[in-house]
Amino acid sequence: MPIVSPFELENLTFKIFKSAGASDEEAKIVAGHLVRANLAGHDSHGVIRIIQYIKNVRSGLTVPGAEFDIVKETPILAVVDGHWGFGQVVAKKSVELAVKKASENGLAAVGIRNCNHIGRLGDYTSITLENDMIGIIVTNSRSLVAPFGGTERLISTNPICVGIPSGRDTPFLLDMATSVHAEGKIRVRLARNEKVPDGWLIDKDGNPTNDPADFYDGGALLPLGGDVGYKGMGLGLLVDFLGGALTEAGCSSSKEYRTLGGSNGTFIIVINISHFTSTDDYKKRVNEVINNIKNSKTRKNVEEIFIPGEPEELNKKKRLAEGIFISETTWNSIGNIAREYGLNVTDWVNVE
Repeated sequence: MPIVSPFELENLTFKIFKSAGASDEEAKIVAGHLVRANLAGHDSHGVIRIIQYIKNVRSGLTVPGAEFDIVKETPILAVVDGHWGFGQVVAKKSVELAVKKASENGLAAVGIRNCNHIGRLGDYTSITLENDMIGIIVTNSRSLVAPFGGTERLISTNPICVGIPSGRDTPFLLDMATSVHAEGKIRVRLARNEKVPDGWLIDKDGNPTNDPADFYDGGALLPLGGDVGYKGMGLGLLVDFLGGALTEAGCSSSKEYRTLGGSNGTFIIVINISHFTSTDDYKKRVNEVINNIKNSKTRKNVEEIFIPGEPEELNKKKRLAEGIFISETTWNSIGNIAREYGLNVTDWVNVE
């Protein structure tokens, strides 16, 4: 089974996107983002996406070199048209724009439309955290999730991410789908020929299933929450109404969304803590709460309570030391793409 050095994997990914027509800047941003997702343990948003992204470039759905177009702007807000460029490039520049506005005015909001898949949201709140600011990001996509009690795909996985400075080595970083899991988790299970746990999926007839192939045969993901899945459904709709309706990208199940071609309608909020209170005092308050939880009594057979962001940091340390595991199916597909561009994978990557 391929285990690859993250540094070599990023270099290979960069070469693939450069060969596909991306600029140095675009290839660097996309490659770095995908490998950081793998390092964090979110393989669903890692290099498995090379296959999808290259297919989109070849079909014209993704446009290398697309203009980053600010179509509306005030001192505290902006609306960005990504013109179907690489999602990671558009989202990164949009977050940086929001940070700049928040640094000057205390608050900022940026909406994005006509934008391809932006990947793991936690990568963007990391930018706000580096600037001691709170970052809130939501994004919608095509319908993949059945409403609570329903069988049809009418909502997307619609993730929500919040990054909060904590004064600790690992900040509070909540990055979650509003469905039971992101679609990419199903994709990874399918590539590894693994079943999914109970409560993730229904098939096209509305029956519970553990077969990831049923999802791609007309099935649907379920909203977060199990018996109280109406809460996950509500959060998913909230993301649609912010990331889709407000930005004019369209809501997941709407005619507008289908007409526009289906983007990651994204809404970003950045809060400059220093405009509200002392940043150091804020971090102390957050840190006290986290310490209370970390030092609290655990249930039987639970060794440690983890705060959002900590599992990803542990995965990163482990994978930096040991390498990144990639399924044979995914690795073979990446190798085939590389060879189509005249790249020999073994020239760039040593596989264990």
